[in-house]
Amino acid sequence: MKMLVRNALLCALASLAVSVHAEDRPNILFIMSDDHTAQAVGAYATLLKDLNPTPTIDTLAAEGVCFDNAFCTNAICTPSRACILTGKYNHNNGVFDLGGNVPPKEQLLPIEMRKAGYQTAIIGKWHLVKEPNFDYYKVLPVQGKYFDPDFRIQGDKPWPRNLVTHKGMHSSDAITDSTLEWFKHKRDPNKPFFVCHQYKAPHDFFENAHRYDAYLADVEIPEPKSLWEKPSDWGSIATRGVNDELVPHVGTSIGRRNPWRSYARDLPRAFPEEFKWDINDPNLSDDEIKHLAYQAYLKKYLRCVKGVDDNLKRLFDYLKAENLYDNTVIIYTGDQGFWLGEKDYQDKRWAYDESERMPFIVRYPKSIPAGTRSDAIVENVDYPALMLDFAGAEIPTEMQGRSFRSICETGKEPADWKKAAYYRYWMHMIHHANPGEMAIRTKEYKLIFFYGCDYDGGEQTPPAWEMYDLKRDPQELHNVYDNPEYQAIRDELKSQFAQLRKDIGDDGTHHPKCEAVVQKFWDYDDVDRQEAVEISHEFRLRREAFVKATQSKKKKK
Repeated sequence: MKMLVRNALLCALASLAVSVHAEDRPNILFIMSDDHTAQAVGAYATLLKDLNPTPTIDTLAAEGVCFDNAFCTNAICTPSRACILTGKYNHNNGVFDLGGNVPPKEQLLPIEMRKAGYQTAIIGKWHLVKEPNFDYYKVLPVQGKYFDPDFRIQGDKPWPRNLVTHKGMHSSDAITDSTLEWFKHKRDPNKPFFVCHQYKAPHDFFENAHRYDAYLADVEIPEPKSLWEKPSDWGSIATRGVNDELVPHVGTSIGRRNPWRSYARDLPRAFPEEFKWDINDPNLSDDEIKHLAYQAYLKKYLRCVKGVDDNLKRLFDYLKAENLYDNTVIIYTGDQGFWLGEKDYQDKRWAYDESERMPFIVRYPKSIPAGTRSDAIVENVDYPALMLDFAGAEIPTEMQGRSFRSICETGKEPADWKKAAYYRYWMHMIHHANPGEMAIRTKEYKLIFFYGCDYDGGEQTPPAWEMYDLKRDPQELHNVYDNPEYQAIRDELKSQFAQLRKDIGDDGTHHPKCEAVVQKFWDYDDVDRQEAVEISHEFRLRREAFVKATQSKKKKK
Protein backbone atom coordinates (compact mmCIF):
# COMPACT_ATOMS: atom_id res chain seq x y z
CA MET A 1 0.00 0.00 0.00
CA LYS A 2 2.83 2.39 0.94
CA MET A 3 4.53 1.60 -2.36
CA LEU A 4 1.33 2.49 -4.28
CA VAL A 5 0.96 5.78 -2.39
CA ARG A 6 4.62 6.58 -2.96
CA ASN A 7 4.34 5.87 -6.72
CA ALA A 8 1.19 7.96 -7.00
CA LEU A 9 2.93 10.85 -5.23
CA LEU A 10 5.96 10.59 -7.52
CA CYS A 11 3.70 10.58 -10.60
CA ALA A 12 1.83 13.63 -9.31
CA LEU A 13 5.10 15.48 -8.64
CA ALA A 14 6.42 14.53 -12.08
CA SER A 15 3.20 15.75 -13.70
CA LEU A 16 3.44 19.01 -11.76
CA ALA A 17 7.08 19.42 -12.76
CA VAL A 18 6.20 18.94 -16.43
CA SER A 19 3.35 21.46 -16.11
CA VAL A 20 5.53 24.07 -14.42
CA HIS A 21 8.36 23.46 -16.84
CA ALA A 22 5.95 23.82 -19.75
CA GLU A 23 5.29 27.39 -18.68
CA ASP A 24 9.01 28.12 -18.76
CA ARG A 25 9.59 26.68 -22.20
CA PRO A 26 8.20 28.08 -25.43
CA ASN A 27 5.87 26.25 -27.74
CA ILE A 28 7.32 25.74 -31.21
CA LEU A 29 5.36 26.18 -34.42
CA PHE A 30 7.31 25.30 -37.55
CA ILE A 31 5.54 26.49 -40.70
CA MET A 32 6.78 25.40 -44.10
CA SER A 33 5.25 26.07 -47.49
CA ASP A 34 6.21 24.13 -50.59
CA ASP A 35 8.25 26.10 -53.14
CA HIS A 36 7.59 29.47 -51.51
CA THR A 37 10.70 31.31 -52.57
CA ALA A 38 12.19 34.39 -50.91
CA GLN A 39 11.48 36.42 -54.08
CA ALA A 40 7.75 36.06 -53.32
CA VAL A 41 7.93 37.15 -49.67
CA GLY A 42 7.49 40.86 -49.14
CA ALA A 43 10.18 40.93 -46.44
CA TYR A 44 12.69 39.76 -49.09
CA ALA A 45 11.20 40.66 -52.46
CA THR A 46 12.27 43.59 -54.58
CA LEU A 47 10.68 42.97 -57.97
CA LEU A 48 7.35 41.79 -56.52
CA LYS A 49 7.31 43.77 -53.28
CA ASP A 50 4.87 46.44 -54.50
CA LEU A 51 2.30 43.69 -55.07
CA ASN A 52 2.23 43.13 -51.29
CA PRO A 53 1.93 39.33 -51.63
CA THR A 54 2.51 38.39 -47.97
CA PRO A 55 1.37 40.98 -45.39
CA THR A 56 0.95 38.38 -42.62
CA ILE A 57 4.39 36.85 -43.14
CA ASP A 58 5.92 40.32 -43.46
CA THR A 59 4.49 41.26 -40.06
CA LEU A 60 6.02 38.09 -38.63
CA ALA A 61 9.40 39.17 -40.04
CA ALA A 62 9.04 42.73 -38.72
CA GLU A 63 8.40 41.34 -35.24
CA GLY A 64 11.30 38.90 -35.28
CA VAL A 65 14.47 38.00 -37.19
CA CYS A 66 14.76 37.60 -40.94
CA PHE A 67 17.69 35.62 -42.39
CA ASP A 68 19.05 36.76 -45.76
CA ASN A 69 21.43 33.84 -46.24
CA ALA A 70 19.38 30.75 -45.37
CA PHE A 71 20.05 27.92 -47.82
CA CYS A 72 18.87 24.41 -48.55
CA THR A 73 21.41 21.70 -49.25
CA ASN A 74 19.38 20.23 -52.13
CA ALA A 75 16.57 22.22 -53.75
CA ILE A 76 13.87 19.59 -54.07
CA CYS A 77 11.08 18.67 -51.68
CA THR A 78 11.98 15.29 -50.21
CA PRO A 79 15.72 15.79 -49.57
CA SER A 80 15.12 19.21 -48.00
CA ARG A 81 12.47 17.81 -45.66
CA ALA A 82 14.76 14.92 -44.75
CA CYS A 83 17.50 17.38 -43.75
CA ILE A 84 15.11 19.24 -41.47
CA LEU A 85 13.79 16.03 -39.93
CA THR A 86 17.22 14.50 -39.28
CA GLY A 87 19.71 17.36 -39.06
CA LYS A 88 21.92 15.50 -41.51
CA TYR A 89 23.11 16.19 -45.04
CA ASN A 90 21.47 14.04 -47.68
CA HIS A 91 24.48 11.82 -48.29
CA ASN A 92 24.21 10.85 -44.61
CA ASN A 93 20.44 10.62 -44.19
CA GLY A 94 20.21 8.61 -47.43
CA VAL A 95 17.60 10.81 -49.12
CA PHE A 96 19.17 11.85 -52.42
CA ASP A 97 16.05 12.40 -54.49
CA LEU A 98 12.25 12.34 -54.55
CA GLY A 99 12.17 8.59 -53.95
CA GLY A 100 13.91 8.79 -50.58
CA ASN A 101 12.41 8.16 -47.16
CA VAL A 102 13.24 8.47 -43.47
CA PRO A 103 12.26 5.50 -41.27
CA PRO A 104 10.42 6.43 -38.04
CA LYS A 105 13.37 5.56 -35.79
CA GLU A 106 15.60 8.00 -37.70
CA GLN A 107 13.22 10.97 -37.47
CA LEU A 108 15.40 12.63 -34.85
CA LEU A 109 13.62 15.97 -34.50
CA PRO A 110 10.22 14.72 -33.26
CA ILE A 111 11.87 11.95 -31.25
CA GLU A 112 14.01 14.40 -29.28
CA MET A 113 11.11 16.82 -28.85
CA ARG A 114 9.03 14.03 -27.35
CA LYS A 115 11.88 13.09 -25.01
CA ALA A 116 11.98 16.69 -23.84
CA GLY A 117 8.31 16.55 -22.86
CA TYR A 118 6.80 18.20 -25.93
CA GLN A 119 3.54 17.12 -27.50
CA THR A 120 4.30 16.64 -31.20
CA ALA A 121 2.09 16.97 -34.27
CA ILE A 122 2.54 17.30 -38.02
CA ILE A 123 -0.23 18.45 -40.35
CA GLY A 124 -0.06 19.00 -44.11
CA LYS A 125 2.58 17.98 -46.61
CA TRP A 126 4.93 15.16 -45.56
CA HIS A 127 6.43 13.58 -48.72
CA LEU A 128 8.76 11.20 -46.88
CA VAL A 129 6.99 7.86 -47.54
CA LYS A 130 7.35 6.29 -44.10
CA GLU A 131 4.97 6.85 -41.18
CA PRO A 132 5.63 10.12 -39.30
CA ASN A 133 7.02 9.55 -35.81
CA PHE A 134 4.84 12.24 -34.22
CA ASP A 135 2.25 11.90 -31.46
CA TYR A 136 -0.32 13.07 -34.00
CA TYR A 137 -0.21 13.29 -37.76
CA LYS A 138 -2.55 14.23 -40.56
CA VAL A 139 -0.54 14.34 -43.77
CA LEU A 140 -1.07 14.46 -47.52
CA PRO A 141 -0.21 11.33 -49.52
CA VAL A 142 2.92 12.08 -51.61
CA GLN A 143 2.33 15.53 -53.21
CA GLY A 144 -1.32 15.63 -52.24
CA LYS A 145 -4.17 17.29 -54.13
CA TYR A 146 -5.03 20.96 -54.20
CA PHE A 147 -8.78 20.30 -54.19
CA ASP A 148 -10.71 17.68 -52.21
CA PRO A 149 -7.47 16.71 -50.44
CA ASP A 150 -7.03 13.33 -48.79
CA PHE A 151 -5.05 12.99 -45.56
CA ARG A 152 -3.38 10.00 -43.97
CA ILE A 153 -4.19 9.76 -40.27
CA GLN A 154 -3.73 7.37 -37.37
CA GLY A 155 -6.42 4.72 -37.15
CA ASP A 156 -7.32 1.05 -36.96
CA LYS A 157 -5.52 0.15 -40.18
CA PRO A 158 -1.72 0.13 -40.55
CA TRP A 159 0.05 3.04 -42.23
CA PRO A 160 -0.78 4.35 -44.82
CA ARG A 161 -4.33 3.04 -45.15
CA ASN A 162 -6.36 5.36 -42.89
CA LEU A 163 -7.63 8.25 -44.99
CA VAL A 164 -9.96 11.19 -44.54
CA THR A 165 -11.05 13.57 -47.30
CA HIS A 166 -11.96 17.26 -47.12
CA LYS A 167 -14.56 17.42 -49.85
CA GLY A 168 -15.07 20.75 -51.56
CA MET A 169 -12.04 22.32 -49.90
CA HIS A 170 -8.71 23.73 -51.03
CA SER A 171 -5.68 22.13 -49.41
CA SER A 172 -4.43 25.37 -47.77
CA ASP A 173 -7.82 25.85 -46.10
CA ALA A 174 -8.07 22.18 -45.12
CA ILE A 175 -4.57 22.13 -43.63
CA THR A 176 -5.28 25.26 -41.59
CA ASP A 177 -8.63 23.91 -40.43
CA SER A 178 -6.93 20.68 -39.40
CA THR A 179 -4.25 22.46 -37.37
CA LEU A 180 -6.89 24.63 -35.68
CA GLU A 181 -8.84 21.46 -34.91
CA TRP A 182 -5.76 19.98 -33.28
CA PHE A 183 -5.25 23.08 -31.16
CA LYS A 184 -8.87 23.18 -30.07
CA HIS A 185 -9.46 19.50 -29.35
CA LYS A 186 -6.19 17.56 -29.15
CA ARG A 187 -3.62 19.86 -27.56
CA ASP A 188 -2.58 18.98 -24.02
CA PRO A 189 -2.38 22.32 -22.14
CA ASN A 190 -0.05 20.74 -19.59
CA LYS A 191 2.67 20.25 -22.18
CA PRO A 192 4.45 22.59 -24.55
CA PHE A 193 3.72 21.78 -28.18
CA PHE A 194 5.89 21.20 -31.22
CA VAL A 195 3.74 21.50 -34.32
CA CYS A 196 4.81 21.24 -37.95
CA HIS A 197 2.21 23.05 -40.08
CA GLN A 198 3.12 22.41 -43.72
CA TYR A 199 1.35 23.66 -46.84
CA LYS A 200 1.28 22.07 -50.27
CA ALA A 201 0.98 25.52 -51.84
CA PRO A 202 2.45 27.10 -53.87
CA HIS A 203 3.84 23.93 -55.50
CA ASP A 204 3.14 23.75 -59.23
CA PHE A 205 0.75 23.62 -61.01
CA PHE A 206 -0.49 26.37 -58.72
CA GLU A 207 -4.18 25.59 -58.25
CA ASN A 208 -5.46 28.42 -56.11
CA ALA A 209 -8.72 28.51 -54.16
CA HIS A 210 -11.36 29.97 -56.48
CA ARG A 211 -11.93 33.02 -54.29
CA TYR A 212 -8.55 34.26 -55.56
CA ASP A 213 -9.32 33.91 -59.26
CA ALA A 214 -9.69 37.67 -59.66
CA TYR A 215 -6.63 38.52 -57.57
CA LEU A 216 -4.04 40.30 -59.78
CA ALA A 217 -6.22 39.65 -62.84
CA ASP A 218 -5.78 43.20 -64.16
CA VAL A 219 -2.22 43.65 -62.93
CA GLU A 220 0.87 43.48 -65.13
CA ILE A 221 3.37 41.43 -63.11
CA PRO A 222 6.91 42.90 -63.24
CA GLU A 223 9.26 40.74 -65.31
CA PRO A 224 12.88 40.05 -64.35
CA LYS A 225 15.39 41.44 -66.81
CA SER A 226 17.15 38.07 -67.07
CA LEU A 227 13.93 36.50 -68.37
CA TRP A 228 14.66 38.37 -71.60
CA GLU A 229 18.41 38.77 -71.80
CA LYS A 230 21.59 37.37 -70.30
CA PRO A 231 25.17 38.56 -70.81
CA SER A 232 27.56 36.59 -72.99
CA ASP A 233 29.67 35.55 -69.98
CA TRP A 234 26.76 33.98 -68.13
CA GLY A 235 26.78 30.23 -67.52
CA SER A 236 29.20 27.73 -69.02
CA ILE A 237 29.43 24.84 -71.42
CA ALA A 238 27.50 22.85 -68.77
CA THR A 239 24.43 25.07 -69.06
CA ARG A 240 24.79 26.38 -72.61
CA GLY A 241 26.87 23.83 -74.50
CA VAL A 242 29.45 24.54 -77.18
CA ASN A 243 28.34 27.63 -79.11
CA ASP A 244 25.06 27.54 -77.17
CA GLU A 245 24.05 24.19 -78.69
CA LEU A 246 22.47 23.03 -75.41
CA VAL A 247 20.43 26.16 -74.66
CA PRO A 248 17.19 24.42 -75.77
CA HIS A 249 17.96 21.30 -73.74
CA VAL A 250 19.29 22.30 -70.31
CA GLY A 251 16.82 23.69 -67.80
CA THR A 252 13.09 23.85 -68.44
CA SER A 253 11.78 27.22 -69.58
CA ILE A 254 9.01 29.77 -69.39
CA GLY A 255 8.80 30.35 -73.16
CA ARG A 256 9.63 28.22 -76.19
CA ARG A 257 13.36 27.82 -75.46
CA ASN A 258 13.02 24.25 -74.21
CA PRO A 259 10.99 22.26 -76.78
CA TRP A 260 10.34 19.44 -74.32
CA ARG A 261 9.02 21.24 -71.24
CA SER A 262 7.96 24.84 -70.66
CA TYR A 263 5.14 26.74 -69.00
CA ALA A 264 4.23 28.00 -72.46
CA ARG A 265 3.50 24.38 -73.40
CA ASP A 266 2.34 22.96 -70.08
CA LEU A 267 -0.04 25.60 -68.69
CA PRO A 268 -2.60 25.28 -71.55
CA ARG A 269 -2.46 21.50 -71.09
CA ALA A 270 -2.98 21.71 -67.34
CA PHE A 271 -5.67 24.41 -67.53
CA PRO A 272 -7.27 24.17 -71.01
CA GLU A 273 -10.32 26.23 -69.98
CA GLU A 274 -8.15 29.00 -68.60
CA PHE A 275 -5.33 29.39 -71.14
CA LYS A 276 -6.13 29.30 -74.83
CA TRP A 277 -2.85 30.08 -76.54
CA ASP A 278 -1.12 27.52 -78.77
CA ILE A 279 2.63 27.31 -78.37
CA ASN A 280 2.91 26.38 -82.04
CA ASP A 281 0.85 29.35 -83.24
CA PRO A 282 2.97 30.99 -85.99
CA ASN A 283 1.18 34.29 -85.37
CA LEU A 284 2.67 34.52 -81.87
CA SER A 285 6.34 35.45 -81.61
CA ASP A 286 8.68 33.85 -79.08
CA ASP A 287 8.53 37.02 -76.99
CA GLU A 288 4.73 37.10 -77.03
CA ILE A 289 4.50 33.46 -75.98
CA LYS A 290 7.02 33.99 -73.18
CA HIS A 291 5.15 37.05 -71.93
CA LEU A 292 1.82 35.21 -71.89
CA ALA A 293 3.29 32.22 -70.07
CA TYR A 294 5.13 34.33 -67.49
CA GLN A 295 2.10 36.45 -66.63
CA ALA A 296 -0.14 33.40 -66.29
CA TYR A 297 2.41 31.46 -64.25
CA LEU A 298 3.16 34.29 -61.81
CA LYS A 299 -0.48 35.13 -61.22
CA LYS A 300 -1.38 31.53 -60.40
CA TYR A 301 1.69 31.21 -58.19
CA LEU A 302 0.95 34.42 -56.28
CA ARG A 303 -2.70 33.45 -55.84
CA CYS A 304 -1.51 30.31 -54.06
CA VAL A 305 0.85 32.44 -51.96
CA LYS A 306 -2.03 34.75 -51.07
CA GLY A 307 -4.01 31.73 -49.88
CA VAL A 308 -1.16 30.67 -47.62
CA ASP A 309 -0.75 34.15 -46.16
CA ASP A 310 -4.47 34.58 -45.46
CA ASN A 311 -4.65 31.18 -43.79
CA LEU A 312 -1.70 32.06 -41.58
CA LYS A 313 -3.63 35.08 -40.37
CA ARG A 314 -6.43 32.73 -39.32
CA LEU A 315 -3.94 30.55 -37.46
CA PHE A 316 -2.18 33.47 -35.78
CA ASP A 317 -5.47 35.09 -34.77
CA TYR A 318 -6.39 31.90 -32.93
CA LEU A 319 -3.02 31.79 -31.13
CA LYS A 320 -3.47 35.41 -30.08
CA ALA A 321 -7.00 34.81 -28.81
CA GLU A 322 -5.73 31.87 -26.71
CA ASN A 323 -2.72 33.81 -25.35
CA LEU A 324 -0.33 31.39 -27.09
CA TYR A 325 1.13 33.72 -29.70
CA ASP A 326 3.88 35.40 -27.69
CA ASN A 327 4.90 32.20 -25.92
CA THR A 328 5.45 30.36 -29.19
CA VAL A 329 8.60 30.30 -31.30
CA ILE A 330 7.08 30.74 -34.75
CA ILE A 331 9.25 29.83 -37.72
CA TYR A 332 8.30 30.43 -41.33
CA THR A 333 10.18 28.96 -44.27
CA GLY A 334 9.84 27.23 -47.64
CA ASP A 335 11.33 23.83 -48.38
CA GLN A 336 13.62 25.54 -50.92
CA GLY A 337 13.58 28.46 -53.30
CA PHE A 338 11.83 28.58 -56.66
CA TRP A 339 12.39 30.20 -60.04
CA LEU A 340 10.07 33.06 -60.88
CA GLY A 341 11.18 33.48 -64.47
CA GLU A 342 14.76 34.55 -63.79
CA LYS A 343 17.12 33.39 -66.56
CA ASP A 344 14.07 31.83 -68.28
CA TYR A 345 14.08 28.93 -65.80
CA GLN A 346 11.20 27.23 -64.00
CA ASP A 347 10.98 24.94 -60.96
CA LYS A 348 13.97 24.79 -58.54
CA ARG A 349 16.96 22.33 -58.40
CA TRP A 350 19.76 24.67 -59.55
CA ALA A 351 22.56 25.75 -57.21
CA TYR A 352 21.89 29.39 -58.12
CA ASP A 353 20.44 31.54 -55.34
CA GLU A 354 16.91 31.67 -56.74
CA SER A 355 16.45 28.04 -55.75
CA GLU A 356 19.19 27.50 -53.15
CA ARG A 357 18.02 30.36 -50.92
CA MET A 358 15.10 29.79 -48.55
CA PRO A 359 13.03 32.36 -46.69
CA PHE A 360 13.64 31.91 -42.97
CA ILE A 361 11.88 34.02 -40.35
CA VAL A 362 11.69 33.49 -36.57
CA ARG A 363 9.42 35.34 -34.14
CA TYR A 364 9.71 34.95 -30.37
CA PRO A 365 9.37 38.32 -28.63
CA LYS A 366 10.58 37.01 -25.27
CA SER A 367 14.15 36.76 -26.58
CA ILE A 368 14.28 37.90 -30.24
CA PRO A 369 14.25 41.68 -30.81
CA ALA A 370 11.81 42.89 -33.43
CA GLY A 371 13.23 44.02 -36.75
CA THR A 372 16.40 41.93 -36.55
CA ARG A 373 18.12 41.10 -39.83
CA SER A 374 21.01 38.67 -40.25
CA ASP A 375 23.27 37.76 -43.15
CA ALA A 376 24.71 34.77 -41.28
CA ILE A 377 24.89 31.65 -43.43
CA VAL A 378 22.49 29.02 -42.11
CA GLU A 379 21.41 25.75 -43.74
CA ASN A 380 18.33 23.61 -43.43
CA VAL A 381 20.39 20.98 -41.58
CA ASP A 382 20.73 23.60 -38.82
CA TYR A 383 16.99 24.09 -38.34
CA PRO A 384 16.29 21.08 -36.08
CA ALA A 385 19.18 21.98 -33.77
CA LEU A 386 17.77 25.51 -33.49
CA MET A 387 14.32 24.22 -32.53
CA LEU A 388 15.70 21.70 -30.06
CA ASP A 389 17.81 24.46 -28.49
CA PHE A 390 14.76 26.67 -27.97
CA ALA A 391 13.01 23.66 -26.43
CA GLY A 392 15.86 23.01 -24.01
CA ALA A 393 16.13 19.55 -25.55
CA GLU A 394 19.19 17.47 -26.17
CA ILE A 395 20.74 17.85 -29.63
CA PRO A 396 21.87 14.37 -30.75
CA THR A 397 25.53 14.03 -31.60
CA GLU A 398 24.66 12.47 -34.96
CA MET A 399 23.00 15.69 -36.06
CA GLN A 400 25.38 17.61 -38.32
CA GLY A 401 23.50 20.88 -37.98
CA ARG A 402 24.19 23.45 -35.32
CA SER A 403 21.85 25.75 -33.41
CA PHE A 404 21.95 29.43 -34.31
CA ARG A 405 19.74 30.59 -31.47
CA SER A 406 22.29 33.16 -30.33
CA ILE A 407 22.24 34.72 -33.82
CA CYS A 408 18.45 34.94 -33.67
CA GLU A 409 18.61 36.65 -30.29
CA THR A 410 21.56 39.00 -30.87
CA GLY A 411 21.90 39.35 -34.63
CA LYS A 412 25.60 38.56 -34.20
CA GLU A 413 27.52 35.52 -35.44
CA PRO A 414 29.81 33.57 -33.11
CA ALA A 415 33.43 33.78 -34.18
CA ASP A 416 33.45 30.10 -35.08
CA TRP A 417 30.22 30.16 -37.10
CA LYS A 418 30.21 28.50 -40.53
CA LYS A 419 31.63 30.50 -43.42
CA ALA A 420 30.03 28.57 -46.26
CA ALA A 421 26.97 26.59 -47.30
CA TYR A 422 27.16 23.28 -49.17
CA TYR A 423 24.85 22.31 -52.00
CA ARG A 424 24.41 19.15 -54.04
CA TYR A 425 21.77 18.14 -56.56
CA TRP A 426 21.77 14.47 -57.55
CA MET A 427 18.79 13.97 -59.91
CA HIS A 428 20.83 14.43 -63.06
CA MET A 429 18.64 15.52 -66.03
CA ILE A 430 15.48 14.12 -64.41
CA HIS A 431 12.16 16.00 -64.73
CA HIS A 432 13.53 19.50 -65.38
CA ALA A 433 16.76 18.85 -67.28
CA ASN A 434 19.15 19.97 -64.53
CA PRO A 435 22.69 18.51 -64.59
CA GLY A 436 24.20 16.88 -61.53
CA GLU A 437 25.97 19.63 -59.63
CA MET A 438 27.53 20.67 -56.33
CA ALA A 439 28.40 24.09 -54.97
CA ILE A 440 29.95 26.08 -52.16
CA ARG A 441 28.41 29.40 -51.25
CA THR A 442 30.08 32.01 -49.04
CA LYS A 443 28.87 35.54 -48.40
CA GLU A 444 31.12 36.84 -51.17
CA TYR A 445 31.32 34.07 -53.78
CA LYS A 446 29.67 31.03 -55.22
CA LEU A 447 31.56 28.20 -56.90
CA ILE A 448 29.48 25.62 -58.79
CA PHE A 449 30.78 22.36 -60.24
CA PHE A 450 28.55 20.80 -62.85
CA TYR A 451 30.01 17.30 -62.90
CA GLY A 452 27.13 16.19 -65.14
CA CYS A 453 26.34 12.50 -64.60
CA ASP A 454 23.87 10.19 -62.90
CA TYR A 455 24.49 7.97 -59.85
CA ASP A 456 26.34 5.43 -62.00
CA GLY A 457 28.45 7.97 -63.86
CA GLY A 458 26.31 7.71 -67.00
CA GLU A 459 24.13 9.97 -69.17
CA GLN A 460 26.89 12.54 -69.13
CA THR A 461 26.43 16.22 -69.88
CA PRO A 462 29.45 18.50 -70.34
CA PRO A 463 31.26 19.15 -67.04
CA ALA A 464 32.19 22.72 -66.18
CA TRP A 465 32.83 25.16 -63.36
CA GLU A 466 31.12 28.46 -62.71
CA MET A 467 32.11 31.14 -60.21
CA TYR A 468 30.19 34.27 -59.28
CA ASP A 469 31.25 37.39 -57.37
CA LEU A 470 28.12 37.90 -55.27
CA LYS A 471 29.02 41.40 -54.12
CA ARG A 472 29.41 42.75 -57.65
CA ASP A 473 27.02 40.33 -59.30
CA PRO A 474 24.27 39.21 -56.87
CA GLN A 475 22.12 37.89 -59.72
CA GLU A 476 24.90 35.46 -60.76
CA LEU A 477 25.05 36.58 -64.38
CA HIS A 478 28.81 36.83 -64.98
CA ASN A 479 30.88 33.65 -64.69
CA VAL A 480 34.37 34.68 -63.56
CA TYR A 481 35.85 31.18 -63.22
CA ASP A 482 38.33 31.78 -66.06
CA ASN A 483 38.89 35.47 -65.29
CA PRO A 484 42.60 35.90 -64.40
CA GLU A 485 41.73 38.52 -61.79
CA TYR A 486 39.94 35.85 -59.77
CA GLN A 487 42.46 33.01 -60.10
CA ALA A 488 43.85 33.23 -56.57
CA ILE A 489 40.39 33.50 -55.02
CA ARG A 490 39.13 30.68 -57.23
CA ASP A 491 41.93 28.32 -56.24
CA GLU A 492 41.47 29.12 -52.56
CA LEU A 493 37.72 28.59 -52.82
CA LYS A 494 38.23 25.31 -54.64
CA SER A 495 40.44 24.05 -51.81
CA GLN A 496 37.86 25.20 -49.29
CA PHE A 497 35.22 23.34 -51.28
CA ALA A 498 37.19 20.09 -51.24
CA GLN A 499 37.76 20.40 -47.50
CA LEU A 500 34.09 21.14 -46.86
CA ARG A 501 33.13 17.95 -48.69
CA LYS A 502 35.40 15.99 -46.35
CA ASP A 503 34.17 17.79 -43.25
CA ILE A 504 30.51 16.95 -43.88
CA GLY A 505 31.23 13.42 -45.12
CA ASP A 506 30.40 13.69 -48.83
CA ASP A 507 33.29 11.40 -49.67
CA GLY A 508 31.73 9.69 -52.69
CA THR A 509 31.49 6.21 -51.17
CA HIS A 510 27.69 6.22 -51.53
CA HIS A 511 27.92 6.46 -55.34
CA PRO A 512 31.53 5.63 -56.32
CA LYS A 513 30.97 5.67 -60.10
CA CYS A 514 29.57 9.16 -59.86
CA GLU A 515 32.47 10.20 -57.64
CA ALA A 516 34.92 8.91 -60.24
CA VAL A 517 33.49 11.40 -62.73
CA VAL A 518 33.66 14.17 -60.10
CA GLN A 519 37.33 13.49 -59.48
CA LYS A 520 38.14 13.07 -63.16
CA PHE A 521 37.02 16.60 -64.02
CA TRP A 522 37.79 18.35 -60.74
CA ASP A 523 41.04 19.98 -61.95
CA TYR A 524 39.44 20.94 -65.28
CA ASP A 525 42.63 21.16 -67.29
CA ASP A 526 42.87 21.47 -71.09
CA VAL A 527 42.27 17.74 -71.60
CA ASP A 528 39.15 17.90 -69.42
CA ARG A 529 37.84 20.88 -71.33
CA GLN A 530 38.33 19.21 -74.68
CA GLU A 531 36.47 16.15 -73.48
CA ALA A 532 33.67 18.43 -72.26
CA VAL A 533 33.34 19.76 -75.82
CA GLU A 534 32.94 16.21 -77.16
CA ILE A 535 30.40 15.38 -74.44
CA SER A 536 28.43 18.50 -75.38
CA HIS A 537 28.11 17.37 -79.00
CA GLU A 538 27.18 13.83 -77.99
CA PHE A 539 24.57 14.99 -75.53
CA ARG A 540 22.99 17.35 -78.08
CA LEU A 541 22.47 14.46 -80.47
CA ARG A 542 20.95 12.28 -77.74
CA ARG A 543 18.68 15.06 -76.55
CA GLU A 544 17.45 15.95 -80.01
CA ALA A 545 16.58 12.31 -80.60
CA PHE A 546 14.77 12.21 -77.23
CA VAL A 547 12.73 15.35 -77.97
CA LYS A 548 11.83 14.04 -81.43
CA ALA A 549 10.67 10.71 -80.00
CA THR A 550 8.71 12.44 -77.22
CA GLN A 551 6.93 14.75 -79.63
CA SER A 552 6.12 11.82 -81.92
CA LYS A 553 4.46 9.96 -79.02
CA LYS A 554 2.43 13.03 -78.07
CA LYS A 555 1.18 13.42 -81.65
CA LYS A 556 0.03 9.79 -81.70
CA LYS A 557 -1.94 10.34 -78.49
